[in-house]
Amino acid sequence: MARQVGVIVNRKGIIRHVMLGNYHSIIIPDISFYRRGHDRLKGLRCIHTHFNKNEGINTEDLSDLALLRLDAMITIETKDVRPGQVCFAHLLPPNHENRHCEILTFRHPGVIDLHFSEFIQELEAEIQKSQDRLSSSKQGERAILIHASQSPRFEAERSLAELAELARSSNVEVLEKIWQRVPRYNPAHLLGKGKLREILIKGLYLGATMVIFDQDLGAKQLSNIARMVDLKVIDRTQLILDIFAGRAQSKEGKIQVELAQLRYLLPRLMGRGTAMSRLMGGIGGRGPGETKLEEDRRRVKQRISSLERELKGLSRGRRERRKRRSAKGALPVISIIGYTSAGKSTLLNRLTGSKVLAEDRLFATLDPITRRLALTDTSDVLLADTVGFIRHMPQDLRVAFQATMEELEDAHLFLHVIDITSPYRRGEIIAVEQILKEMDLLATPRIRVYNKIDLLERDVPAASNETVYISAVTKEGIDRLIEMLIERLTKNTQPEFTSIPSHG
Repeated sequence: MARQVGVIVNRKGIIRHVMLGNYHSIIIPDISFYRRGHDRLKGLRCIHTHFNKNEGINTEDLSDLALLRLDAMITIETKDVRPGQVCFAHLLPPNHENRHCEILTFRHPGVIDLHFSEFIQELEAEIQKSQDRLSSSKQGERAILIHASQSPRFEAERSLAELAELARSSNVEVLEKIWQRVPRYNPAHLLGKGKLREILIKGLYLGATMVIFDQDLGAKQLSNIARMVDLKVIDRTQLILDIFAGRAQSKEGKIQVELAQLRYLLPRLMGRGTAMSRLMGGIGGRGPGETKLEEDRRRVKQRISSLERELKGLSRGRRERRKRRSAKGALPVISIIGYTSAGKSTLLNRLTGSKVLAEDRLFATLDPITRRLALTDTSDVLLADTVGFIRHMPQDLRVAFQATMEELEDAHLFLHVIDITSPYRRGEIIAVEQILKEMDLLATPRIRVYNKIDLLERDVPAASNETVYISAVTKEGIDRLIEMLIERLTKNTQPEFTSIPSHG
């Protein structure tokens, strides 16, 4: 037949898969459902034939060995239907020589004197010990971050720094950040397959438990990359959704997050269904796996419809409250907006004496919080804290949080809080204003509040009619901010604010 033949064998010696390839290679089937763990091998070895006397173990074999964490990759040279040289490759624990694997060569299958079960148990024990040392007794996920784009290096570094903060907010330890410049995205794997293998193998030897891509992965890309490596693979959107899921406290917030998660999941379920259809297509090909996926999709769609109805009901209640709030004689509303982690909740606490949760983490606040603020003996306002903005906010999340974001439409003034210590503050300002533009809210007057001046090592710039410099922690500049708010108020019950230019 002139075609390579291979088998996947477990540690009991039972053949789990038989593969028939072409003259040059075989394709290993999906084995992701077998035993997994960053400190364990797969419990499977791959044995396949080849026809080229000088080939032995090739690059593809070594990649599969590492990425799939196989017990061993074994090749047998065949010539005239007779076995020849055998090459036996296995992984190595992390070592000073930085060698990832070792290849043993035997002249013929009959001269192999290796007791496999004892050998592999000892090898796995060594790998577990080394991984324990790498983890330094730390629990939780450890990730390697990947950014791939045509952007200049400083843009990529900014995006990776933000992704690292997102990971930290989700209690993920970042092991390494990798930037790869690509002329165009690979539709199958985002990156070129060779470069992706190199990065993922590096992640495995760093003791990573997951890979986080800064770019959003399509259903096909996510599936293809996940097949290549025995690690968790997620993208930026999944990471943000995970953070939101852990932070939402109110009923409405929880509904909005679940809705965003399901909208993200649905096309990826469909992608798996399409692959299953190709695999099992034709008459008699309707198997239980495909039926289960159809059931999953149907349940997800039903749940989305149910959540949307529930959210509409809550939105009607919110609109009624907004109407009462904007009625004649009602208090003016000032909304605190800004990039995530700029210090909005800390400012709300400082101005109103509240004890709203304020953490140095991205998206510490998800649910809108409103407190009354007495500016003078006769002038009160409502001060509203809002969810932080971020560049490339996932569309599903923006749609889900539309009801919450509508609160901004009733604001008479925005306090745009900016982290003055951020090296990327200019881009963060632009990102906030871009979202305001998309929401048609650029006309709403605003004051730029540069926060965290207590962390500066240089002199603070002078305030103007449009900007103020404060520390919400030490209270420096707070009196000047209150003076500016009072100046914006007229003697009328309804305030008349002067619009602030969007740039400057």
